Amino acid sequence: MAPADYNGKLINLSFPRPRVLLVSLNRAPVNAFSEPLWREMHRHFDRASTDPDVHVVVLASALAKVFTAGLDITEGLGGDGFEDYDVGRKALLFRQHITDFQDAITSIEKCSKPVIGAAHGHAPGLALDILSACDIRIAAKGTLFSIREVQVGLAADIGTLQRFPKIVGNGSLTRELALTARDFDADEALRIGFLSRVVDGGRDGVTEAAVKLAEQIASKSPIAVIGTKYLLNASRDLSVADGLALTTAWNMGMLQASDMVVSMAAWAQKQKPEYDSLPKALKHKL
Repeated sequence: MAPADYNGKLINLSFPRPRVLLVSLNRAPVNAFSEPLWREMHRHFDRASTDPDVHVVVLASALAKVFTAGLDITEGLGGDGFEDYDVGRKALLFRQHITDFQDAITSIEKCSKPVIGAAHGHAPGLALDILSACDIRIAAKGTLFSIREVQVGLAADIGTLQRFPKIVGNGSLTRELALTARDFDADEALRIGFLSRVVDGGRDGVTEAAVKLAEQIASKSPIAVIGTKYLLNASRDLSVADGLALTTAWNMGMLQASDMVVSMAAWAQKQKPEYDSLPKALKHKL
């Protein structure tokens, strides 16, 4: 069960394991992203970021055949009511709308807790934006991905073009995929480094695999896990020297937590470590 803070209309939320929050997209028939869906998702990830009862998040789909079909094109570009304005004022309104949408997807990356994306079935377009913002990505065998936006007449604008090439480390392949909009399956996604594993069993199989992985991470020191995600994200865009300096500043404080002492004592006694809870008073994203 999920606490009241996680009640959702378009997303199912539950705790399948202690400290593991399962966020399941549930907008039938294909999880097409409307504005209410991405705003709801943003709210849940902001809440999870400061929730002391959440140590890891799994992002999956509640629908049997699809992770998400991407943007709901029947909703248009989010420009309802813009027609009364001139070009410059329309541009300001579009800028606001696009930035809000980007912030919703970036809330996955900015969530202080690791997020595991579990994909299956079809995962085109916006699915790549979402999964690229996750810390770990796994998929069911046969999952089909694509950077689909050029097919519908726009440049991808919610994060794929910024994150995907840094994940796969291959600019030529990124351009091929983004400019052709061709499908690539889970095996290719694993081979190019977008995924860390491919599993059997469709939606149920990939969700269970993600939950088991999350449970393993949730057993570790929450201070160490939060710090590791923060430093990996920050160091991606820093020089090695600047990344090391940031790590020094971070660990100046975090090494004074009780977690290392608890970890060492548990290892010496061959027992499972029991760490102090995260503070309940946190109100802002870490």
